[in-house]
Amino acid sequence: MIEREDVGTDGRIAVLRLAHGPVSAMDLELCEAVTEQLRGLVADPARAVVLTGTGSSFSAGVDLRRILDGGPDYVKRFFPALAEMFQVAFELAKPVVAAVNGHAIAGGCVFAATADVTLMAEGKGRIGLPEIKVGVPFPRIALEVMRYAVGEVGYRRLVLGARTHTAADAHAMGLVDHVVDPAGLLPRAVEIAEGLAADVPADTFAATKTQLRRESLERTARYADEDETGIALWSRRATDGWIARYLESVTRR
Repeated sequence: MIEREDVGTDGRIAVLRLAHGPVSAMDLELCEAVTEQLRGLVADPARAVVLTGTGSSFSAGVDLRRILDGGPDYVKRFFPALAEMFQVAFELAKPVVAAVNGHAIAGGCVFAATADVTLMAEGKGRIGLPEIKVGVPFPRIALEVMRYAVGEVGYRRLVLGARTHTAADAHAMGLVDHVVDPAGLLPRAVEIAEGLAADVPADTFAATKTQLRRESLERTARYADEDETGIALWSRRATDGWIARYLESVTRR
């Protein structure tokens, strides 16, 4: 579901690899497993973290078939778990580098954007936020992550544009920091993670990262009631046919 490998010159860079089905679609179990791993890293000897995926996908986003199968009862458990995963990743006070090896769609895009530095492999992989076409809003933390990553104008265009982008286009808009040859993606991500961990004292990095992200987290807490609306809308879409029609439309392409 999520695999860990310790690498780097001193073996203290934790590589966390999403490996959950063919495209690491986000369901309740994956969100809970990722959150558990990330929480464990707070007191872990790892100096930095690299997030990556498996095969041609980093993560294809939320498992919509699980939403349809589970209905409102599943949504009430899943939506908070999704929000918690994003928040724990965004708050982690260690250097985090995302090595986006392929498609990073919707929740996969948000998860990549929680990192301090985001790399993406050249190739056919797409990244973006088509969520509103699915008929559902993001958790508040997801919006704040994207606002932090690309700024006011960029995140509005990403969310309302509801498109996916090539690595080169994502780099041009600031969503991706570096576009890398696929063979060199993970080594480069580890190199950057080691540099972040070595060049700044750990406590100074943690304090600075907390300062940089404080306003985003304060807004998340201030507007927490929006997530109740989110749960209601996800529950409605699970039963009114919208998600089912969306899935049918994308699988026909």
